[in-house]
Amino acid sequence: MAELSTVLASLPRLKVVAFLGGCREAEFGTITDLCEMNKSTLSKAMTVLEAAGYLTITKGYVGRRPKTWLALTEHGRTAYYEHLNALTALAQQAQKAEGEAGTPSRET
Repeated sequence: MAELSTVLASLPRLKVVAFLGGCREAEFGTITDLCEMNKSTLSKAMTVLEAAGYLTITKGYVGRRPKTWLALTEHGRTAYYEHLNALTALAQQAQKAEGEAGTPSRET
């Protein structure tokens, strides 16, 4: 079975990586808004993801306003897809085990 990523065991980190999996890069404020995270939570998640090599952080300006953009590295993108595959495999194992047991699921 594929391995789950311990780096992605945190919901905020998983949300950031999942969001960035759908685009090339995104601005910090966009991520806080669309992932419904506060700035502190995103900042902490960024630090861990960057240290793990999953994320690149680019700082710059738009006009006079400082901006921060985040992007997944190839390593981060691969880790994210492997994590998704591991979750899918885990769910499939549960379905298989339920089918082999031959017992109906519990009804409430």
